[in-house]
Amino acid sequence: MELKASKVIEVRFSEVDSMGVVWHGHYPVYFEDAREEFGRQFGLGYMTFFDNDCTAPLVELTMHYKHIIRYGMKVRVDIIYRPTEAAKIVFDYEIHDVADDSLIATAHSVQVFLDKNYELIWDNPEFYARWKARWNLGPTTDNRQPITDN
Repeated sequence: MELKASKVIEVRFSEVDSMGVVWHGHYPVYFEDAREEFGRQFGLGYMTFFDNDCTAPLVELTMHYKHIIRYGMKVRVDIIYRPTEAAKIVFDYEIHDVADDSLIATAHSVQVFLDKNYELIWDNPEFYARWKARWNLGPTTDNRQPITDN
C-alpha cells in the first residue's frame, strides 16, 4: 500500500527574491508543510512523536531542481511514504505546478528517532511499529498486536 498526501501552496511575496523567484531555502519549508499534511491524514503528526517520548529529526534531505517557482504561482507538493524495516521514516517528494502539472522539483528525506535524552533509538519505537502495521506497511518489530480502530 502506498501512502501519499498532497499540499497546495500559493507562493508568497516574502518567499521570493528581487527577480520574483522563490529562494531555494524555502523548498525545505514546502516539504515540511507536506510532512505536516501527511501526519494529519495518516495519524503520524509531530505530537504523536512527542506523546511517545521521542522526536524524529531530519538527518538527510536531497533536492533536485527542474524549474523555478515564481511569485504568485500555486504549487502542489506530493509526499510519498517509503516503507523500510529500519527505525527511520523515509519520504519522497515532488513539487508540481498546479496550472499545468509540470514537475518543478523532487526530493528525498530521512528521519531517525531520538528518545527524550536525544539518544538514537535503534529499533522501531512501539508506536511506530504499530502505526506501520495499521497501514499494512510491514510487520511490527515485536509480537504485540497492531492498533485497531474501535
